[in-house]
Amino acid sequence: MQEPNLQHLIVGDPAAHTGAPRRMAYWDWPCAAGDGRHVVVCVHGLSRQGRDFDTLARALSERSRVVAVDVAGRGRSDWLADPMRYQVPTYAADLAALLTHLRAQTPGAVIDWVGTSMGGLIGMAVAAQPALAPRRLVLNDVGPAIQWAALQRISTYLGLNPSFDSEQAAMDYLASISTGFGPHTPEQWRALSLPLLRGREGRWWLHYDPAIAVPLKALTGMADQTAARQLARDGEAALWGLYDAITAPTLLLRGQQSDLLTPATAAEMGRRGPKARCVVFEGVGHAPTLVADDQVAAIRDFLWSD
Repeated sequence: MQEPNLQHLIVGDPAAHTGAPRRMAYWDWPCAAGDGRHVVVCVHGLSRQGRDFDTLARALSERSRVVAVDVAGRGRSDWLADPMRYQVPTYAADLAALLTHLRAQTPGAVIDWVGTSMGGLIGMAVAAQPALAPRRLVLNDVGPAIQWAALQRISTYLGLNPSFDSEQAAMDYLASISTGFGPHTPEQWRALSLPLLRGREGRWWLHYDPAIAVPLKALTGMADQTAARQLARDGEAALWGLYDAITAPTLLLRGQQSDLLTPATAAEMGRRGPKARCVVFEGVGHAPTLVADDQVAAIRDFLWSD
C-alpha cells in the first residue's frame, strides 16, 4: 500500500516552544502518473492531523500530487511558544509559505485546496488573496458562520490532554467525541485514529499540543457571554468578507446533521462570493471524514473536471 513521505518546511514567526527554528510538517504523496504539476493541498480540522486524508490522497495520487499538512501544534509539526498564536492568521501565514515553496519547487504548478473545518477557514483566508489563491477550493463542512453551540461543544473536550493505558481505550475515547463523523468500519476507524496517538512510557496520548485549546477556551469561557458572542459575530463578519473575495470555483461539502454548518449558511454561500456548489451527505454530522466512496468521488470529480 502506498505511503507518503514526511517532509518539513521551516516557517517564520511565531516561535516554536523549543526556541529552535519552527518546522511545519507535511505528508507528501507523489503523483503515480504524470509530472506532478497538479498539486492538491489538504488541511485538516481543529484537533486532527494530515494523515486524516490518507484515503482521499491514495485516490487522488493516481493523477495528482497530494500534500497533507500537519498544522502548527499538531502531528509532527512544532508546538508554539505562545498558545494565543494558535489561530487562523498564524496558520494562513504558514500555509502561504508552503504554497510559495511548492510553486518554487514546481514552476507552473496548478494548486487546489481541500480544507476540513478549520482547514476550510484557513483555505478561505488563503483563497481571498489573489497571489496565493488556489485554482479550485473544497470547503468540508465549514463556512463563515460558525454556530456558537458547536464552539461550546468542541471546547468541552479540546485540550483536556487525557492519557490511556491502551490503543483501544484511546480509540474508544476518540469515537466518543467524534460521533458526528458518521458510520465507519472498525478498520476505517482504526486507520483514522492511530495517527492521532503517541505512545510514551507505557501510555497513549493525543498527538497535539493541549494549548491549541487556549484561544477557543478564552472565547467560550469569557465571563461576559454577551461580549463573547459579539466577538464571535465580529469574526463571522470578517470571514464573510474573505469568502466574498474568493473567485476560485468552490465546492462545499456538508454533513446533513452538522451542528457547525447550517443549511441556511450553506444556502447563503451558494448565493454570494464564489457561489459554492453544495453536496450534502446523509447520515453524517460534523464533519465528513472523506473516507466513504461518495465523499471521495465528489472531490475527485470536482478537482479533475475540465
